[in-house]
Amino acid sequence: MKILQICHKPPLPALDGGCKAMHALTEGFLANDISVKILTIATQKHPYQPELFPTTYLEQTNIEHAFIDTAIKKKNALANLFSGKSYNISRFYNKNFEELITATLQKEKFDIILLESLYTTPYIAAIRKSSNANIIYRSHNIEFEIWQRTGNQENNAIKKKYLHFLAKRLKKYEQSILNLVDGIAAITKKDEEQLLALGCKKPITTVPFGINLQEYQLKEIPQEKKLFHIGSMDWLPNQEAIKWFLNEVWTAVVAKEPNATFHIAGKNMPEEIINLAVSTQGVVNEGEVENANDFIRNNNIMVVPLFSGSGMRIKIIEAMAMGKLVIGTSVAFEGIAVQHNKNGIIANTSNEFKEAILMCLQHPEVVINIGQKARKTIEEQYNNTVIVKHLINFIAN
Repeated sequence: MKILQICHKPPLPALDGGCKAMHALTEGFLANDISVKILTIATQKHPYQPELFPTTYLEQTNIEHAFIDTAIKKKNALANLFSGKSYNISRFYNKNFEELITATLQKEKFDIILLESLYTTPYIAAIRKSSNANIIYRSHNIEFEIWQRTGNQENNAIKKKYLHFLAKRLKKYEQSILNLVDGIAAITKKDEEQLLALGCKKPITTVPFGINLQEYQLKEIPQEKKLFHIGSMDWLPNQEAIKWFLNEVWTAVVAKEPNATFHIAGKNMPEEIINLAVSTQGVVNEGEVENANDFIRNNNIMVVPLFSGSGMRIKIIEAMAMGKLVIGTSVAFEGIAVQHNKNGIIANTSNEFKEAILMCLQHPEVVINIGQKARKTIEEQYNNTVIVKHLINFIAN
């Protein structure tokens, strides 16, 4: 089998969940002796940096890229209001990348073309003109839902209206492409059900993020009262989450547990959160850490107070794999097999977060016990070897 994997950003370096999800599939395909070629979009936010790729990866995937300026521009955003098109999607269409896809398909024959995320689907028409290969759309999120939920959390009336406007157009686009592909791999069962509800008539399955367990070795849980959050801090839902947590939860926690600390890590930390961290007792801003896994291992309890977003929180999967107790909202745990107080703790209000955190800080045996069950869940349900074989069988059939 020969697969052309088309990515909306370079899979390496694996700096965020989307990169890791794409890279995990590539590794899984190669481990099963499947030929993979990668074409990727590069942007200002996610540049193409081949010097950071292993030589074997470059040789095995023969990766190529085209740069697209996806920066939000006021003039273009204003003009888009009258176009009827989704501004979120139109920013990812570029003639040069389309020509790269076309040239690749004219030069090589592929059995499967894997479109990673909604942002690569504007190239479906060009693919159909140059190839008879089956197209599989890998849905990373229900994209319109992210913007819809973000709009719901927005207090500014004008911003709220614009975010809902973007969500409405994105939903229309998302629905329009579902039956233009030959099959869909959703990242969570909830997303699969939602895509069916949106009108998907094509074969569909759930292919969650999988990990190589050997890369997530267990370490003794630190005894310090160290809570943490890690995620891309240029992503609006993460910004909302941290501001809400610091303002509504953390001050009350540290008043009762003055030795507790909350460690924040992530790239592109906005100035507002940097200043808020400096002025809040017990908060340590680690910024962009060199090794995310080491950061997770060296801390204790993960906090994920997300109220918007969609898809799967890959950092939660990684923390659970390292035996960490995770306290998060229902939104944070969407698509992850978490049962409240068994292998994770679900909290949806400030009081629920405060109570859960204080209980964990006062009962370290609970942290250890739930963390052990979290690791077992990952071993049983998120093993990348098993997940990739399921996708290969889906593609083959």
